[in-house]
This record gives sequence, structure tokens and C-alpha cells, in this order.
Amino acid sequence: MAPVVLWHTLPNAPPAGTVVARFDALADGVALLVDLLPGDAQTPPERTAFRMLLLRSGPDVSAFANRCAHLGVPLAARQDQLMYKPHTSLTCNVHYARYRWSDGVCDRGDCLGERLIKIPVLVDNLGCIRVATD
Repeated sequence: MAPVVLWHTLPNAPPAGTVVARFDALADGVALLVDLLPGDAQTPPERTAFRMLLLRSGPDVSAFANRCAHLGVPLAARQDQLMYKPHTSLTCNVHYARYRWSDGVCDRGDCLGERLIKIPVLVDNLGCIRVATD
């Protein structure tokens, strides 16, 4: 079993309160790849973006780092490469490990029982999805 990695220890992790998307822009049953860019314009975005996945099921939104629990690579490099079954699962497009939508636990593949890195999010009273505190 791999050691537990905390989301805020990942490179370029956003601080609590960071707006990541609008709730009304995230359709029910959609998994959305979000790249959060830091304020430093000196470094190319592909080297500094914090990559995360937003998942919506009805009124609930959850988020995970876009990072396979097995290989540490992104589950997908672009939105059109993101493989998911709405409300059910996400699949790594590198080696096809499958993760449950509900909690990010791998239920098929080489990382069985490991989990995606969960990022706490909330929907504020203005309809913005924000990074929350642990």
C-alpha cells in the first residue's frame, strides 16, 4: 500500500478559499479537469498548474488531484482524454486503473484499494466551488 499523500503537500497546491469553478457550469454527472495556475507568470503553465478533477452528482461536488494512485501520472492530460462513467467511476488513461466516483478508491487495476488524493471543496452562497480547509 502506498503512503498517504495530503493534497496540500502537492506542488502548487492552491490555498483554501481558491475559486476553482462555478457550480452552474458543472453539469450533473460530469467530471471536469481543472488546471489552477499560480500567479507567477514567469514559469510555463504546464510546469506550474495544479491539476484537479471536479465531479458533480446532483447537489454534491467532490474533487481529487488529477494523479493516478499507482503511477503518479495524470489520469488524463486533457478533458477529451478523461475517461469516466457518470456518478460511477474514473479510469486512468495510462494503465486503465478504475477509481470509484464516490470516494476515489481503486476497485480495478494494479492499485487495488489505493485511492486518489481527495481535495476538500465547498459550494459557497454565490455558487462558486472553492477549495475548503481540511
